[in-house]
Amino acid sequence: MIPRIETLPEKKLVGQRLRMSFAHDRTGELWRSFMPRRKEIINPATADLLSLQVYDKPLAYAKFSPTTEFEKWALVEVTGFDSMPEGLETFTLPAGLYAVFLYKGASSEFTETFQFIFGTWLPSSEYVLDDRPHFEVLGEKYRNNDPDSEEEIWVPIRLKSK
Repeated sequence: MIPRIETLPEKKLVGQRLRMSFAHDRTGELWRSFMPRRKEIINPATADLLSLQVYDKPLAYAKFSPTTEFEKWALVEVTGFDSMPEGLETFTLPAGLYAVFLYKGASSEFTETFQFIFGTWLPSSEYVLDDRPHFEVLGEKYRNNDPDSEEEIWVPIRLKSK
């Protein structure tokens, strides 16, 4: 699995968030709450959905555990922050360099890919993890927990210091 490397421009996003960990996963609750509200967003930039994670401390694979808490967002990219629906929040995703992996398969089977990205690919690459949000783009080929589903995994990176 070889990623493409992309420089992402700043993005304006709108959605909802919950605190959770992998051990206390509330992803289903978050998306069940957000999806009916999605129609209230009048200025989407694309039809894609974003599932975004913000970690309290820089993510360290060796120290990461199933109980590590983070903030998870269900989001839509928008063209601007005017006319925001009440109860939804804005999030500005900073610009930066990302490794983008195409993941095919059920989200419940993602653990092996996570281990490859952070345990194999990243340590052997010319990059290190950057302290910015991680996210997945859930596009037209995304099918929740379907083995034929496809999504993009965006991992924030920067070049290793020489």
